[in-house]
Amino acid sequence: MTANLGDRDKKMAAEEVGDIVSLLSTDERNFLIRNNGDKVAIGSLEGKMIALYFSISWSPRCKRFTLRLIEVYNELTSRDNNFEIIFLPYDCCKSCNSCEKSFIEYFSKIPWFTVPFSDDKIKKKLHELFQVSRRPTLVILDTDGKVLNREGVQAIRGYGTEAYPFTVEKISKLREEVENAKKDQTLRSILVSSSRDYLITNDRSKVSVSSLQGKIVALYFSCNRDCCSEFSPILAQIYKKLKEIGEGFEVVLVSLEDDESYYDEAIENMPWLAFPFNDKSCDKLFGYFGLQEYKCSTVILIGSDGKTMNVDLIELIKEYEFEAWEAFPFSQEKLYELSEKVKARLESHTLESLLVSDDLDYVIGKNGLKVPVKELVGKTILLQFSARWGRAFLTKVIKEYHKIKNVDTDFEVIYIPSEDYESLFDECFSLIPWLALPLYDERVEFLNRRFKIHGIPSLVAIGPTGGTINKDVEKLLMTHGADAYPFTEEKLKELEHQNKEMPERWPKKIAYHIHKHELLLIRCCSDYRCGVCEESGDSWSYCCIKCDFDLHPKCALW
Repeated sequence: MTANLGDRDKKMAAEEVGDIVSLLSTDERNFLIRNNGDKVAIGSLEGKMIALYFSISWSPRCKRFTLRLIEVYNELTSRDNNFEIIFLPYDCCKSCNSCEKSFIEYFSKIPWFTVPFSDDKIKKKLHELFQVSRRPTLVILDTDGKVLNREGVQAIRGYGTEAYPFTVEKISKLREEVENAKKDQTLRSILVSSSRDYLITNDRSKVSVSSLQGKIVALYFSCNRDCCSEFSPILAQIYKKLKEIGEGFEVVLVSLEDDESYYDEAIENMPWLAFPFNDKSCDKLFGYFGLQEYKCSTVILIGSDGKTMNVDLIELIKEYEFEAWEAFPFSQEKLYELSEKVKARLESHTLESLLVSDDLDYVIGKNGLKVPVKELVGKTILLQFSARWGRAFLTKVIKEYHKIKNVDTDFEVIYIPSEDYESLFDECFSLIPWLALPLYDERVEFLNRRFKIHGIPSLVAIGPTGGTINKDVEKLLMTHGADAYPFTEEKLKELEHQNKEMPERWPKKIAYHIHKHELLLIRCCSDYRCGVCEESGDSWSYCCIKCDFDLHPKCALW
């Protein structure tokens, strides 16, 4: 089999890969190696269950999983010598000294076999054969060379040795057991193990799990000390606030950090409780709650009754920041009250309350012109949170800006800069025909907080009274252009009605002069780029089913 695989080979990988010798050997090599340099004939592995371990020697995520895999491997091989793991490193190349050094250090701690670091050909073949797109990946083959499980990483993380022999039936049974356990879930069943009925504070004092009974508990899954630098401080503020007013709330750190010094650093300044370092319950909880990847951070809320709550605390804090504490105890009623409170505040503010701060009562135009904010009162304003690298988006906004200005002079855009340097700001400001806040202006940070801007580009529409009309204008402009103005809910309903009504009058198929194939009218399930105007669309398209070509209906018919 060659290194480059066709459809037939990839289909085979989903069913049967054949004998282990032909899979792992080459004309030049019929052996694997141990970390002491010993060579082991590949043929000696025939008839064994084999786990192919695709990993990266320098990846923290792979290192964490490798430690867990070593524990499982040692336990399984101590009672059954019919199981083996083969390491398939995914480092950049055999000629890279730093990669080889990293590989040697990594492999020195691994008790199983590996393909030689220099054998790029076989590593590439197997990565393609099993369509490995992420690392770590663990593909488990049965004694006949058939694929038992492509999700070995999830099986090991969630169930450890209990997942053996890793069949679909075994994993399904374990999942069923977990679901049944959740029906009778209590706080103790989650937090207590056979050897431990306590958690620890940052000074290593032990706190009995029974002291948490009746409280709402946030399980804070964290991978490393740098995991969520923005989220953790706000959570700490909320935690302290709820403690101050006597609410029954606790946070428990479930650290997945494998380096004890990093673990110590992570808990040193934390105000809440934690599982002890390297506690086996941490990985079990990962599988129990169905967390498929070691994400930067995840929070699972456990209610006062010990049952899992359907509330995403991280998203809640992203949306409301410190104000999220007002939603405690995170019931649907309290969440709705907070949502309505914030909505009312956005609708009731004025343009001056947004854009005036003491003596900063102006925005800037070209050539150093200062435009008083009071002159903009009564207009529809777009706040443009962006930066110079969004050129395609900026070109589209400029085009639609001129269209809107031609029909309504009481419309303006104000650029809220995100650049770090004056030269970059000047470059961007030179391209746009509208107003801006000065670079480094204190109002920039205030507006980003007020409108919860977490990514750019972002456009927020402010109505003539100063209330917020729409916080997601960028997609409306890209899809509907100036037709979406003035971005109100009524206008959106009108556009939706047109989207349903107009297609009924359009031809179901057309021939277009710049394309050789017939185009069919379809309802799109994702965004596309028009082949004529090169702008995006997301509702209806005249689409070629033979090649990747789409047309906006307006480009195709008018």
